[in-house]
Amino acid sequence: MSDEESYEYNYSDASDNDQQMSDEESFQYTDDDASQNNSGDMEVNLENSYYNGKQMRDTAYEQIDTPPDEDDSTELISIAQAIAEFEKTIEMEDTIGAWRFKCLKQIIKIHIHQRDFKSAKLAYQRLLECISNPELQGVTPNAIEKGIHRMLDRVSSILNSEQSEEAQSLAKLVYDSTLSMFHPSRGSCPNERLWFKTNLKYGQLLFTNFEVHKLQSVIYDLLHTSGLEDTPAENRSSSNSTHLMEIYALQIQLYSKLKDNVMLREIFAKAKAVRGGIPHPRTLALIQELGGKMHMGSKDYEEASTAFFEAFKSYDEAGDVGRLRCLKYLVLASMLGESSINPFDSQEVRPYKTDPEIRAMTKLVDSFHSNDIKTFDRILDKNEGHVMDDEFIREYIADLRETIRKQVLLDLVKPYTRISLEALSKELNGISVKEIDALLVPLILDGKLDGRIDQVNGILVKSVDRLGTKSNTSTAIKEESKTADSQKKKSAEAKLPEWGSGTIACKTIDAMELLMKEMANLTSTVSGIGIMTQEKRGKPEEFGTDFRGEFGGMGAISLRHGAA
Repeated sequence: MSDEESYEYNYSDASDNDQQMSDEESFQYTDDDASQNNSGDMEVNLENSYYNGKQMRDTAYEQIDTPPDEDDSTELISIAQAIAEFEKTIEMEDTIGAWRFKCLKQIIKIHIHQRDFKSAKLAYQRLLECISNPELQGVTPNAIEKGIHRMLDRVSSILNSEQSEEAQSLAKLVYDSTLSMFHPSRGSCPNERLWFKTNLKYGQLLFTNFEVHKLQSVIYDLLHTSGLEDTPAENRSSSNSTHLMEIYALQIQLYSKLKDNVMLREIFAKAKAVRGGIPHPRTLALIQELGGKMHMGSKDYEEASTAFFEAFKSYDEAGDVGRLRCLKYLVLASMLGESSINPFDSQEVRPYKTDPEIRAMTKLVDSFHSNDIKTFDRILDKNEGHVMDDEFIREYIADLRETIRKQVLLDLVKPYTRISLEALSKELNGISVKEIDALLVPLILDGKLDGRIDQVNGILVKSVDRLGTKSNTSTAIKEESKTADSQKKKSAEAKLPEWGSGTIACKTIDAMELLMKEMANLTSTVSGIGIMTQEKRGKPEEFGTDFRGEFGGMGAISLRHGAA
C-alpha cells in the first residue's frame, strides 16, 4: 500500500469518526433546544392568553359604558368571555405559579366591578389557597403583599360607597380570612408584616364606618399581640417604632372623632416621644394635623400653628393634597393667634401662594394684617375660594371675625379721647352698637384699652392725664370718683348761707328757721323782763344791776345775726 493510499485511509477513518461524534452532539443539542423551545412556547402562550383576557375585559367594560351603534361591525365581548379566558390561562399552567396568581386577581376585580359579591368571595378564597400552597412558584412575598393590599383597598372602597348586606358580608369574609391566615402565631401562613398591615386597614375601615367598639378591639390586638408598648423604647427596632406610630395615628383619629381631649393629649404625647421609627410621611402628617386641631380647641394658637406647619411639610413630602388643607389651617391659626408673621413668607409655603385654592386665603391674611375689614368680610361672605366649605374652618369663623374687629377697634380709637359707639359701628361694616359694646368690654378688662364706656350717651371715653398721655385706669377711676364727690359737696354747700366764724352749722333750712324763732322768743322774753323790772322800781338806771343779779352776773346778751 502506497503512502498516498495509507494517508487517504487514515483521513477517511478520522473523518467518519468525527462525523459520528458531530451527529451525536448535534442530536443531543437538538433535544435540549426542543425542550427549551417547548417551555418557552408555553410561557409565551400563557402570557398571550393572560393579556388577551385583559384586553377582552377592557373591551367589555367599554361596550357596557358606551354600547356600539347597530351599524358597527365590532364583535361584542361579554364579561363572561373575559373570565373564561383567565380560567383558560389557569388550566394551561401546569404548575401553581405566577400566572395563576395574576389571573385569580383579575377574576376577583371583575366580580367586584360587576357587584357579583358572591362570586368575588369564592374567587378570593381560591386566591388565598393559591398563596398558602407550598408549591407556589414565581411569586415573591412583596408581590403577595401588594396584591392583598390592593384587594383590601377595593373591598374597602366598595363598602364605603354602598352599605348593602352583600358588601358588608364580602368585607367581613375578606378581612377575617386574611387575618386568620396570616396571623403571626395561629395562621396557616404566618406573616406578621402582612397581618399587621391588614389589621391597620381593617381598623381604618372601622373608623370610617365609626364602629368604635370593634376599632378599640383591633387597636388592643395590634398593641398586645406584637407587644409594642410593653417593649422598652431603647430595645425597640426601627420597624417596631414605625408600627407603634401607625397605631398611635389610628388612636388619635378615634379620640379626635370622639372629642376625648384627655386621651387625645395622652396619645399625642406618646406619639411625639417615639424615636427611631421611619413612618410614612402621611402618617406623621396625620398625627400633626390632628394635634394641631387639638391645640386649636384649647385656644393654644401658637402650638397649633407649629403642628399645622409640620403637617404641611409632611404632606408635601408625601405628595398628598392634604398639604393645601393644612396650609389653610396654618393661616387660620396664625390669624387667631394675632401673629405679626405672614405664613406665606416661609420658604416652604411661598410656592403655593398663587395656587387657585389658596389665593383666597392669601388675600384673607393680607387684609387681616392691613386691618382692611371690608375686604376681609367680603371674602368670607362671598365664600371666595370655597373657604367656608371646610367644616373645621367654619367652626372658627366667628372667633376670626371677633379677632379682626378687636384689632380694627384698637386702631380706630388711637387718635381719639372720646368717640361714639355709633361711629365705630359704621367703621366695622355696620354691626350693631350692642356688638361694639361686647367687643370693647373685654378689651378694657384685659388692659388692651384704657377707658370706659358711657352707655347712657353711647360714647367711649379714653383715660388720659393732663399732659394728654394715657393714665392708669384704676387711678383715673379713683380721681373721677373724687372729682364727682367734690362737685356734689360744693353744690350742696352753695345752697346754704355762709354764717362766718363761730356760726352754728345748720344742715337744713328748717333747722335754721327754728333756731331763729327760738332766738326771737328769747329776745322778747328778756326785753319783757327788763320793762317789768323798770316799772316796778321806777329806776331805769338800776335795771342793769338787778338784771345782772337775776341772771347770775351773766352780763348783757348781744344778739347778732348768725350768733347766740
